Amino acid sequence: MRPRQFDEDALLAAAFDLFWRRGVRATTMADLAHATGVRRGSLYNAYGDKESIFLAAYAHYADGYLGSVEAAMARGCLRDRLLAFCDVSIANFCQGLPPRGCPTTRGLMEVAEHNREGLGERAQQAFADLISRVLSLVESAFREAASSGEFGGDPGLAAGQLVATVRGLVVLQRADVDERRLREIAAHCVTSILPESQ
Repeated sequence: MRPRQFDEDALLAAAFDLFWRRGVRATTMADLAHATGVRRGSLYNAYGDKESIFLAAYAHYADGYLGSVEAAMARGCLRDRLLAFCDVSIANFCQGLPPRGCPTTRGLMEVAEHNREGLGERAQQAFADLISRVLSLVESAFREAASSGEFGGDPGLAAGQLVATVRGLVVLQRADVDERRLREIAAHCVTSILPESQ
């Protein structure tokens, strides 16, 4: 197999930015070729089809996002770690002018439309995997805190509550709730989970 004649990281970042702004259905292979600077034929040869390009780009995005979450949650007391998770997540879906929202939520909506030109089961599984990995990271923070006596509740339920709240903030952001208010709501949720730290 011939080596690829392009920087794959740069291509996937450019492709994902386009998918994030326009959605998968609205993005054409010609759009991808223009945005990435790689000819359509080379894109087809390297990835096969548009959904496969999206999946590769989404995996690249997911790894970066999860890496940011892990780094943010690497130190500090439980409250600080949870607030850091919220901050990274809110900053992520408030990116862009106008803000682009959450690519996972947008992708799940495209899957729900069952459009042949949209996304299928492989994409749905990729979205579910990312949410599962986020839940696992947050639950691990609660479990570590529980083992040290810093947290006395159910780590799984607490992680689910916080992740569900952050996912809900995506909807509020799309309804033009400003970033400052989103952070206040996230902090309130953390306080409700950790009332003994007030």
